[in-house]
Amino acid sequence: MNEEKKEVKLISELGEFGLIRRITGDIELNNESSVLGVGDDAAVIDCSQKQIVITSDLLTEGVHFDLTYTPLKHLGYKAAIVNFSDVYAMNAIPKQITVSIAISGKFSVNAIDELYKGIKLACKEYNVDLVGGDTSTSLTGLTIAITAIGEADKDKLTYRNGAKVNDLICVTGDLGSAYLGLLLLEREKKVFEVNPKMQPQLKGYDYILERHLKPEARKEIIEFFDKENIKPTAMIDISDGLSSEILHICQQSEVGCRLFEEKIPIDIVAGNMAEEFHMVSTTAALNGGEDYELLFTVSLNDYDKIKSNPLISIIGHITSKEEGRLLITEGEQEVELKAQGWNTMKK
Repeated sequence: MNEEKKEVKLISELGEFGLIRRITGDIELNNESSVLGVGDDAAVIDCSQKQIVITSDLLTEGVHFDLTYTPLKHLGYKAAIVNFSDVYAMNAIPKQITVSIAISGKFSVNAIDELYKGIKLACKEYNVDLVGGDTSTSLTGLTIAITAIGEADKDKLTYRNGAKVNDLICVTGDLGSAYLGLLLLEREKKVFEVNPKMQPQLKGYDYILERHLKPEARKEIIEFFDKENIKPTAMIDISDGLSSEILHICQQSEVGCRLFEEKIPIDIVAGNMAEEFHMVSTTAALNGGEDYELLFTVSLNDYDKIKSNPLISIIGHITSKEEGRLLITEGEQEVELKAQGWNTMKK
């Protein structure tokens, strides 16, 4: 199927303000709290009686993404989703985002159009308004900075510091798939660099590729909590690996934990990919990151409410701090959990 070739336009032809008009001209506001969006010195948001949560995320070319195998539309979508996920991790609902980008001369107007198509698609799917941002020149590539604003009732906000002894430890979806998708893309990139005529071997791995390139945030779980009147005692989203995230909860709640390896949900495609890399799939789940699933603790009283939800797995329980923070292997060995997830500052 032949696609019609698009005329490539240089950003210099439009200038900064022309580019801003181009990428914001079709924006519509859908949330009542969005009083004023793009077009003035600042956006205006009506806080009403809700608690407001604000989070920011920075993505830098060469550190957080590789444009060799990352389509710009997917990148824009993912950049928005990772911020939505942080808001959901507070048991709040994202309502607005601002998007700022720094771009080098290698990017055309068409490329920026693709990036913003992804951002706008994410906003449409999750009913979030794009209300502002900034553009600048970069000498090194592409940088994307997004700030998300969400809201929640004061009594529903969930922090990392509320886990209690005997609480159940739960996780949504499956873990490790995004990291294994990244390993697959990196492997095929190296093959291509050696022999550009080689076709990438990606057949059968659509699921883990999508988990890395186009993740989703767990909006439906927050809606489930609201419907079932469940308030997690602690919650965090999994961006840096299961091990790092449960340790964040344990440290801030001053508790210990017991995670059971056999209970950690891993997709069959991810398991097959792990075997190809001669890796234990649990290692990808514990240390890989970028799954953007929700890790949370709930009281035993909520067990009957969550036990039948197919998106939720119970993987352990909270213990006293003195009992340690442990992974119980399938061989029933106790292994101390360590934070070995993604760290951009580590040499």
